[in-house]
Amino acid sequence: MAGRTGGAAPTVPVPLPVLASPAVPPRPARAPRRRTVPVRVGSVVIGGAAPVSVQTMTKTPTEDVEGTVEQIARAADAGADLVRVTCDTREAGLKLHEIVRRSRLPIVADIHYDAPLALLAIEAGVHCLRLNPGNIRQPEKVGEIARRCREAGIPIRVGVNAGSLPDRGRLARGRGEGGPEEVGARMVEAALGHIRILEALDFTDIKVSLKASDVLTTLAANRLFAALGNRYPLHLGLTEAGPTRSGSVKSAVAIGILLAEGIGDTIRVSLVDEPEEEVRVGRQILATLETRPSGPNLIACPTCGRLEIDMMPMVARVEQALQGVRRSISVSVMGCVVNGPGEGMHADIGIAGGRQKGILYRKGVVIRTMPEAELVQALVEELERIADEDRRLLAAGRPLPDGIPGP
Repeated sequence: MAGRTGGAAPTVPVPLPVLASPAVPPRPARAPRRRTVPVRVGSVVIGGAAPVSVQTMTKTPTEDVEGTVEQIARAADAGADLVRVTCDTREAGLKLHEIVRRSRLPIVADIHYDAPLALLAIEAGVHCLRLNPGNIRQPEKVGEIARRCREAGIPIRVGVNAGSLPDRGRLARGRGEGGPEEVGARMVEAALGHIRILEALDFTDIKVSLKASDVLTTLAANRLFAALGNRYPLHLGLTEAGPTRSGSVKSAVAIGILLAEGIGDTIRVSLVDEPEEEVRVGRQILATLETRPSGPNLIACPTCGRLEIDMMPMVARVEQALQGVRRSISVSVMGCVVNGPGEGMHADIGIAGGRQKGILYRKGVVIRTMPEAELVQALVEELERIADEDRRLLAAGRPLPDGIPGP
């Protein structure tokens, strides 16, 4: 063919399209923390620059001192920073003396309507009162409570629940005629009423909680309160969140969104479960958001058709072993020979297996290769050694390290 010189035609590069810059600048992953005045509850500081704390509530009758102290100990072992204890009878108020003396955690006394019980709790040496002064019909008693708390350095937590609003039949839980924004506004109005009573008594050592049993109302109330510009710390949570599985999800959504928006200074996950389980879920929320080093983070293969080892019992054993680990540590359990090793190598320690064998690695370096049957036991033994070290350090009053040394 005329004009043809032979050989393949040269390849002409095709320029790639230039992508325009986004019109809106990307938002930061988390908003700056809302500025609040710190409140001290025993040894724990809430608000200000203090890390977000995790709390729970005992589920025993307070008159049962041994059972209550034992629950508090389990909550402390799980990583709770403080604990709330109900004070609904005179006998409970009298038993608080011994509970406070034996507790490993600062005690918040939960008081409703009853000024004499609040005074008993103060005499018992509790570290905080959960009390709505507007619910006490004797102004002189409210004044005495505020004076005694001021003298003892005991803060008061004002707590408003959607289900306890005066016209809850119409507005509670964001249903009926009142949507989440309206219910949230009513909750904030109620909280401000209680706060004004205390401020009129020259008492401002206050923290506030605004809770509903649904996510949207909880978000609306806390966002509105934070937008008012006051500096009182906020206690976050859902009330009556439900059983462990669904309640954990709902709580993580509500608490996680607010923390990511810079709102919140202490949290409680309210579950139909033991106090220590509430603490574990709360710590996991904080660890996921990286608001502070908050114990172990377990990374595990979600499983798929490539899986060649029995992951579920392995993960369950590792999860159980991690309950004794208190430091911030990343642990990986991978069951895929394709992606597992690469995806897990960034962990402090982990295992990856497949085709009847596996590896144990630390800080990205393989330290042992072994048969699959020995894999999880090797990791569990490493975690038990770390847990023992954590217990010794805590018993000696020494701080826990983050992570573990390299191989």
